[in-house]
Amino acid sequence: MTDQLTAPSAERPGAAAPPSWWRDAVIYQIYPRSFADSDGDGIGDLPGIRGRLPYLRDLGVNAVWLSPFYASPQADAGYDVADYRTVDPMFGTLADARGLIGDAHDLGLRVIVDLVPNHSSDQHEWFRRALAEGPGSPMRARYHFRPGRGAGGELPPNDWPSIFGGPAWTRTTDPDGTPGDWYLHLFAPQQPDFNWDHPAVADEFRTILRFWLDLGVDGFRIDVAHGLVKAQGLPDLGATTEWHLLDVGVSPCFDRDGVHDIYRSWRRILDEYPGERIAVAEAWAPTLDRVANYVRPDELHQAFNFSYLGTAWEVAAQRRVIDESLEAMRRVGAPATWTLSNHDVVRHTTRLLQADEGDVAGRKPAEVDPVAGLRRARAATLLLLALPGSAYLYQGEELGLPEVVDLPPEVRQDPAFHRATGQDGYRDGCRVPIPWSGEQAPYGFGPAGGPSWLPQPESWARLSVAAQQGDPASTLELYRAALALRRADAALGAADNLRWCEAPEGLLVFERGSALRCTVNMTDRPIRIPRPGEALLTSGPVGLSEAEVEIPADTTVWWSV
Repeated sequence: MTDQLTAPSAERPGAAAPPSWWRDAVIYQIYPRSFADSDGDGIGDLPGIRGRLPYLRDLGVNAVWLSPFYASPQADAGYDVADYRTVDPMFGTLADARGLIGDAHDLGLRVIVDLVPNHSSDQHEWFRRALAEGPGSPMRARYHFRPGRGAGGELPPNDWPSIFGGPAWTRTTDPDGTPGDWYLHLFAPQQPDFNWDHPAVADEFRTILRFWLDLGVDGFRIDVAHGLVKAQGLPDLGATTEWHLLDVGVSPCFDRDGVHDIYRSWRRILDEYPGERIAVAEAWAPTLDRVANYVRPDELHQAFNFSYLGTAWEVAAQRRVIDESLEAMRRVGAPATWTLSNHDVVRHTTRLLQADEGDVAGRKPAEVDPVAGLRRARAATLLLLALPGSAYLYQGEELGLPEVVDLPPEVRQDPAFHRATGQDGYRDGCRVPIPWSGEQAPYGFGPAGGPSWLPQPESWARLSVAAQQGDPASTLELYRAALALRRADAALGAADNLRWCEAPEGLLVFERGSALRCTVNMTDRPIRIPRPGEALLTSGPVGLSEAEVEIPADTTVWWSV
């Protein structure tokens, strides 16, 4: 294509993209509707993101990952895609996407886009034709249509539950008005699952990959990467409990071995393009070894480490999951990834201080002490950024934003919220638009006095970018300093050089290489130890003398040793 865009190169001024850039990249997730609103309609958009790219460059990240912005009825915030090659008008145009990618590359930033291959919208052309053409339509073979059970077909074809609550099947009405077959949707009824046994589905997604690669994107985050292939015959689950998105185990429709053939074919396409284009799996699997299967050398490049995200703030648990993560990825030659928050879980500023600490399995979030929550979150961030591999940040965490736990029911848009069973429905609390400036909502998210699609708390004025800019004690400046040190110190990043150090009970201590040590106090009390070297960065104030250091509760220190 004549308008194909090139990825940032190591030679371009400001670029931070050495060979195999993805092995130690810090990738910043943007939830488009909540990042920046350029036109005042209360919903973030691509021009808004484009205008804020210099902020992300200055923050020090290597790449941005955009949640879906495709044409969609928005039954599940864009994860119900009606057209994979079109930008939804609420977010802008294809020209806006092209301009955003070009500007990002000029700033030395890579761009990763979401891809949703497990299901489409029920407004997708294929599904609309499947309904209109009735039983026997070739289009129906591209989804999972089945006759019902019972004398009149009035019962679902099997016992699978939807992750969003209720059965995973919805009955259709035939063109003549009579009750018809059922179709499978592991999520909302507006999200029918594709049948990946049909060759047309595989062909379609290969062309979708090429469409966006030709437009210049640097990679894809694969939504529900573990869910594409279902067991032959769609056998009953045989369980009486509901599933949850974040804690599904072995099942007839998740983490089936057949998904790996799909990703091998995708890897061949990615490797055809210059600049090391990548794919990242959102793969929930029973073990880290199963997750590692997605990033074998001929498959995808990275997989999210949800085991780490869900680990409690406790030394033995943290050390165990770090060791297991590094070993599982080491066996397949892939980098480990680390993250604490995303658009589906309670922000870690709140979550890590709740009774269930690292739990992400959908419990209703509760308000916590904001000072203590932020202190622990800052400590957790410095720990994460000191680990080998690639790190993912979620928009607003660099501002120390807490979970919004008191949104009124009438404003919530999570499709599971009003369903009786299934996923909790409280994902809106981490999706509230972020504050940029000013004393009143929308805090620079959009034009002054304009709305935002979810209400922002009054307390967020002091958490805005403008309020924190230049304040050395702020969370924003902590992130900037940590990312600058990570870029500058060869001991950090992808190198497989973590060594555990002996430490008093309650301290997690490791070294990277021979020059950098990370010390984390995971207790609720200060701990005094011999001073190991020069303090490079601390998540909070520490008591230093020439010989000793007193590290307060929930505090991390990076040392030059």
